[in-house]
Amino acid sequence: MNALLSVSDKTGIVEFAQALHALGIKLISTGGTAKLLADSGLPVTEVAGVTGFPEMLDGRVKTLHPKVHGGLLARRDLPEHMAALKAYAIDTIDLAVINLYPFEATVAKEGCTLEDAIENIDIGGPAMVRSAAKNWKDVGILTDASQYPQVLAELQADGKLTLATKFALSVAAFNRVAQYDAAISNYLSAITFDEAVSAPVPALFPAQANSNFIKLQDLRYGENPHQSAAFYRDLYPAPGSLVTAVQLQGKELSYNNIADADAAWECVKSFDAAKDGAACVIVKHANPCGVAVGVDALRAYSKAFQTDPTSAFGGIIALNCTLDEAAALQMSKQFIEVLMAPDFTPEALAVFKTKVNVRILKIALPPGGASDWANGRNAVDVKRVGSGLLMQTADNHELTLADLKVVTKVQPTAEQLQDLLFAWKIGKFVKSNAIVFCKAGMTMGVGAGQMSRLDSARIASIKADAAGLSLAGTAVASDAFFPFRDGLDVVVDAGATCIIQPGGSMRDQEVIDAANERGVAMVFSGVRHFRH
Repeated sequence: MNALLSVSDKTGIVEFAQALHALGIKLISTGGTAKLLADSGLPVTEVAGVTGFPEMLDGRVKTLHPKVHGGLLARRDLPEHMAALKAYAIDTIDLAVINLYPFEATVAKEGCTLEDAIENIDIGGPAMVRSAAKNWKDVGILTDASQYPQVLAELQADGKLTLATKFALSVAAFNRVAQYDAAISNYLSAITFDEAVSAPVPALFPAQANSNFIKLQDLRYGENPHQSAAFYRDLYPAPGSLVTAVQLQGKELSYNNIADADAAWECVKSFDAAKDGAACVIVKHANPCGVAVGVDALRAYSKAFQTDPTSAFGGIIALNCTLDEAAALQMSKQFIEVLMAPDFTPEALAVFKTKVNVRILKIALPPGGASDWANGRNAVDVKRVGSGLLMQTADNHELTLADLKVVTKVQPTAEQLQDLLFAWKIGKFVKSNAIVFCKAGMTMGVGAGQMSRLDSARIASIKADAAGLSLAGTAVASDAFFPFRDGLDVVVDAGATCIIQPGGSMRDQEVIDAANERGVAMVFSGVRHFRH
């Protein structure tokens, strides 16, 4: 048996090659890999010794040769193929271990030049991978070090790989080549060539968008039972994002569970536990129906639940802190679909042991930093439309006190400013048109997804009244500007004493005058948060 080893990422390759050699498998290799194996005391034949042709053009040409591809592509079950190999003195290659030049890592580096990017486009590697993968019944193709243990175990046990393993390796190989080519296409099609620029800056949206997603699981059905569905993750998921969750107990997640869980998790992780305190978000049908911060998980949950106990039934709960027994005991009194937190005490998990249908997800909070990735956020959002795709940068804007512009005679107090920022943070995650009443770190009424902003405001008031909450002295966030003064009048009539809205309407002055007339404070954020 002959094995061809040609790897850019040399993780584990020496140990793997040593194990192959111990099994009597002949080692063939290229360039740096061959040198590494030889320096490790392994007998290795360089590809140049097989082809009779030296590596040339700085290594650009070394494996593009019939004695390599003939050995990979020849079908052992076809006598004419085997006769051709014999006639041209070509040996079969039965195992190929190949990973590619680090194109993705290269272009991710700051200051990467176009020349650097081009030099890291592998040619021979993908060609060999495709040849081996095409002839999968006869050749095992490994493209990642994580595959070494299983392959080695089968070779040591049976002296060969099963067809099932070789097929799986072939599929993984074609997937890897597709990912590689997609990365090259995305990078190059985002660049407008300019001789004067040594380090081109790719456009945010390439001329051709190629995405790679890995299926995590098939789902029982989609939004409705007559629809089929599956759950995929990004090829390289951001830390602290929903797809990194570990399910600790409960039934399989449904399509709607996942969609709602994402809404809850994205909202709750926008609260910094060290700065804001424990935060709890309860989501129903993709909208927060209760959000609060408190000194601990129990207080935060109790306040969030108080906003809308009716909607919280069968809801999704997310925390930004460890769930302890006290909070778990209180939560266990309501019907919960999904419960998420960065961690759970053993006592908290024990509370839910008898509630076997509750889906419990443990998700590490993102490490934090300057990038969207470090904060566990998508950099780009997409929406499917008829035969097309809408792409946009994700709405990751964070508002600070310094961003606020007071536009009324009445100045908001320090306490009101904090309530306004809290309301604004929640409003970002409520479907448009969104109106959110808050006070003292707690949502008091949420109006979501109405065609009229007036109706959203009225619904928020109705919800508060149903929950027995007074809106007197509350702060209100509107995700977009008030086009007329009537929207402001409705929220002030309900009890609001301060309002935050983007501003930017042709009738801003009319709304400002109304606020002054009603004696309330109003600030402009300068940012809109439509969430359709």
